[in-house]
Amino acid sequence: MTEYDAILLAGFGGPEGQDDVIPFLRNVTRGRGIPEERLEEVAHHYRHFGGVSPINNQNRALKAAIEAELAFRGINLPVIWGNRNWNPYLAEVITAAHEAGQNRLIAIATSAYSSYSSCRQYREDFAAALADTGLEGTVQIDKVRQFFDHPGFVLPFIDGVKEGLAEVQAAVPGINVQTEVEVLFATHSIPSTDAAKSGQDLSDLDADGQPVRRYGDDGAYAAQHRAVAEVVMAAATPSAEEQPAWQLVYQSRSGPPSMPWLEPDINDVIRALPERGIRAVVIVPLGFVSDHMEVLWDLDTEAMETAEENGLHAVRVPTPGTNPAYVSGLVDLVMERVNDVPVDERPALTELGPWYDVCRPGCCENVRLGFKPALAGMTP
Repeated sequence: MTEYDAILLAGFGGPEGQDDVIPFLRNVTRGRGIPEERLEEVAHHYRHFGGVSPINNQNRALKAAIEAELAFRGINLPVIWGNRNWNPYLAEVITAAHEAGQNRLIAIATSAYSSYSSCRQYREDFAAALADTGLEGTVQIDKVRQFFDHPGFVLPFIDGVKEGLAEVQAAVPGINVQTEVEVLFATHSIPSTDAAKSGQDLSDLDADGQPVRRYGDDGAYAAQHRAVAEVVMAAATPSAEEQPAWQLVYQSRSGPPSMPWLEPDINDVIRALPERGIRAVVIVPLGFVSDHMEVLWDLDTEAMETAEENGLHAVRVPTPGTNPAYVSGLVDLVMERVNDVPVDERPALTELGPWYDVCRPGCCENVRLGFKPALAGMTP
């Protein structure tokens, strides 16, 4: 049970004008040796939208929604917002919080699943921010658990799939939902080596003293997505017999061709669907909490174009955004920590959850960079 001084809403960050685009991309890719010409290719996505990423305004809206929910419940906790890769930077907002007397922070990372980029990298950035500001040992930053199967995150997708299937039926008269529609659960691809390490626990050993891999070759990252997709499909359709086909697909790959990343790519999958008699797709951005660039470009632009080119009617389901269930769920996650709610009383819609408050030793290692200091977890 902890009495926190403030909630830290931790975002990825994004450019807010054409002049910001390349500096922002350099921040994101620092230390990875990405050539400038590749950055220019990615910059095209942002320049298509005036050089402005939607993610900052979405986090401003989410911050305001969380504040409203806290006020409605009579909870006196201010919300501060900081980014990993653009203004307002984590170090700046943490310094300002300290100066305001807010030294015990509970962080919400705007990512629901377990992997290096969606969890551990946030925890490393918290540690780096404290080191850079000299506030180690003075400011405490805890973090809510990964919330992939919390009802507040999942319920908006259930409603979205129901509405998406209904929209397909209205738009394509006579379509057979069970045999001519496919539901594609989309998430960000990550390097296969990172995926294998997601959810890893170096203290969980087999009889030979080797770490146990409980989640398959693609680690907890893929297992969590599949488990949530199963819950969504079961809740969004009347019965198993009436379910359309579905699969987990990936998008937004950015690594070199020589490096294996999680597959299949959503566009490759869409191109192959007509051969199976599929006439429509419902695209579910299951890996994302809001309509940021990977959703607006990779799904709403590229995937939709691919569907049209292949004669498929396509519907894209909304992300949670500021859905009241999602906002209320985030506040619930904070209050779990404030009130030390027992694990067996915490809501989770899959057998994988509820996830850990404190990440396991070795969890979500970046194989290329190795372990760096990280908060809210056990030392590898």
